Amino acid sequence: MPDPNGFLRYERQLPKRRPVPVRIRDYREVYPPAGEELIRDQATRCMDCGIPFCHDGCPLGNRIPDWNDLVRTGAWASAAESLHATNNFPEFTGRLCPAPCEAACVLGLGDDPVAIKQVEVEIANHAFDLGYVVPQPAPVKSGRSVAVVGSGPAGLAAAQQLARAGHDVTVYERDDAIGGLLRYGIPDFKLEKERIDARLEQMRAEGVQFRTSVNVGVDITAEQLREAHDAVLLACGALAGRDTTDTPGRELKGIHLAMDHLVPANRVVAGLQDSTPIDAAGKHVLIIGGGDTGADCLGVAHRQGAAAVVQLDNYPRPPEDRAGDRDPWPTWPWVLRNYPAHEEGGERVFAVAVLEFVGDEDGNVRAARIAEVTVSRVDGRRVVTPKPGTEREIRADLVLLAIGFEGTEQQPLLEQFGVERNRRGALDARKDWQTSTDGVFVAGDMHRGASLIVWAIAEGRAAAAAIHNYLGGNGELPAPVTSSQQPLAVH
Repeated sequence: MPDPNGFLRYERQLPKRRPVPVRIRDYREVYPPAGEELIRDQATRCMDCGIPFCHDGCPLGNRIPDWNDLVRTGAWASAAESLHATNNFPEFTGRLCPAPCEAACVLGLGDDPVAIKQVEVEIANHAFDLGYVVPQPAPVKSGRSVAVVGSGPAGLAAAQQLARAGHDVTVYERDDAIGGLLRYGIPDFKLEKERIDARLEQMRAEGVQFRTSVNVGVDITAEQLREAHDAVLLACGALAGRDTTDTPGRELKGIHLAMDHLVPANRVVAGLQDSTPIDAAGKHVLIIGGGDTGADCLGVAHRQGAAAVVQLDNYPRPPEDRAGDRDPWPTWPWVLRNYPAHEEGGERVFAVAVLEFVGDEDGNVRAARIAEVTVSRVDGRRVVTPKPGTEREIRADLVLLAIGFEGTEQQPLLEQFGVERNRRGALDARKDWQTSTDGVFVAGDMHRGASLIVWAIAEGRAAAAAIHNYLGGNGELPAPVTSSQQPLAVH
């Protein structure tokens, strides 16, 4: 029975972030571990609602009220068991998910929502620190084999589920290390890579095989993969970055896609290379895009020693709080989202767009000409209209384009497996998660387009259940979503 007065006795509180002057000197995580008393108080705020809308907000169907109450009573082992029942990697989601569950929290109707995400990550921390995360190998092997192409959260979740069901699973990754965007796309100040390595150790002990530096479709053909395995899951993500090729001056040196900046920066932090070809040190950096990837670029630019950073967003400045008619509870609200990187410095400019990049005599970008804009929808398309007379120049020695992704990359494996990208740049799937090619399944961002980590894990788990059924497996694996479900609308 939950504490009926917990939300009255305790206010929402998060652990204090590491001081800005300290943390921008390294790439360690921004949040230190929270004290046990703080987390118990926050879990006590959960009302265990008759209808827990947080369940609906979470694509994984996490049992949030259950593990909140277990934390409240100090039953950390049971809390970890309850959390892992629906989420393979809470140490990732607790750090990286934007927490749609909190937007749907009933307490949020008239108060600050429960700090669900923080409770989740501390359960995961306790689970590793206290030895609750142990291998769960299958007691009986099925004799069937599955290839998982891509080692992001969707691929890893599917691989773990299938291995625990007794199938032989091999994960193929074209990079030199496992993790997908978790490894080289997410900066360490949000997710230290030891977290990935600890989970991979568990998965190896459960029988999952990992093959790195293998580009399926190039180093090994689709035909070879299908001959070696009974089923294939494609989970290659949505890494085709959106560009601004129609903007005059785009060809100038010093203008890069966000991932071209983040990936080598992560490799430097990992000790895999001494320097990065795209370094913000001493430069006036212009980041185009106001979302999560833009904030990642902002944090990296600070740590590289940028002279100044400006972040541009096409949309007007969002309100601080949920607007009643526009975003009624429990929908995902359009509100101003401040990332830890924003308190480290830099300027945010809203409702503007770049009209032209301006270069110097050597072909390097030196500025961007911007204007105030309005954004509207015409026949379902987004139309950005500049306001006459608002043009101005803004200095830029380095420009980073963080304006989203256009779906999965066009790559040889698509043709070899006989699948095509749809108009969104993703791969279609039937309700049983198979593509148009029998025995070839798809999940995660490769299926739904760039989305949330919780959706990737949920789709990986659901696709694993479908593959298990396809291989004639006995029993059912948890399958929280179907391939026909649409992603949560986030701004």
